[in-house]
Amino acid sequence: MQDRTMHRRGFLRRAAGVTAAGALTGIRSAAALRAEEEAAAKPETHAIRLGAPVFEKADDPDAFARAHRALGYRGAYCPSIPLSDKERIRATREAFARQDVVIAEVGRWVNLLDADPEKRRKNFEFVAEGLALADEIGALCCVDIAGSFSREHWFGPHPDNLSKTFFDAAVENARKIIDEVQPKRAKFAYEMMGWALPDSADSYLEMLRAVDRKAFAAHLDPCNIVNSPARFYRSGALIDECFDKLGPWIVSCHAKDLSWEVEMNVHFKEVRPGTGELDYTTFLRRLAKLSHSPPLMIEHLPSAEEYDKARRHILGLGGELGLRFE
Repeated sequence: MQDRTMHRRGFLRRAAGVTAAGALTGIRSAAALRAEEEAAAKPETHAIRLGAPVFEKADDPDAFARAHRALGYRGAYCPSIPLSDKERIRATREAFARQDVVIAEVGRWVNLLDADPEKRRKNFEFVAEGLALADEIGALCCVDIAGSFSREHWFGPHPDNLSKTFFDAAVENARKIIDEVQPKRAKFAYEMMGWALPDSADSYLEMLRAVDRKAFAAHLDPCNIVNSPARFYRSGALIDECFDKLGPWIVSCHAKDLSWEVEMNVHFKEVRPGTGELDYTTFLRRLAKLSHSPPLMIEHLPSAEEYDKARRHILGLGGELGLRFE
């Protein structure tokens, strides 16, 4: 009888232990499940590729590519190379690939809508050559503005820059450039402007649909479309709208900042990132959510020292936000 009682008590103790262990296991599983749910709810972020001009001669492609990595850059502007120099293009493409530095863009800053027919023709050929170079050298895109009807400044304001005539001409030029080059990898993109189409996420989305070419993409420079106090003070909302509507098409971005020079009319001035009012917190967070990692390219600064200050500000802010840079 005593033996049976002892056996029964031992069984109950073991059973209680199993029950308690099961309960603890259940608690751990629930905690793990909650962690998984929280991780799923938190948007995934990707490393940002930052880039800028480097003040190093581009004569040696390997040294030029290494100069970007030495500054922590994983994005680069395309060096000036003639399309006919196939060996140099190959060497540059391979050198940057070895350093895992992406050539973000070939800039072709000319007026595709110049009033002079001969200038317009030459500008068209220059941009088409830029897209061909981008495709051969491994750059993500060739970028220009859509142009201007101004006769005084190649990028200047004109009332017809916001017209249907302008929109149709920009669409036709993009189609012709892409169809002539037929790029296999590189994209063609227009940079948005505050006084010429595309001047907003909506007008860019409309242009993407109208051009109707896989090789037509979006370029994002938020500063370029801050053309009113409302956009200046609500740049975070403006940036959110651009990423919400254009995100899958964004191929490269420019990094600069804006300050308001107070006078008797509205005057915004480009300044170094971190010294203006652009919502860089929103800009970096939204850029980090794009899985295809468009490069963020610092521009329009006068010296290596100023570029370094901009670089350190962006890296520092990104670090505070918990973002990674490749």
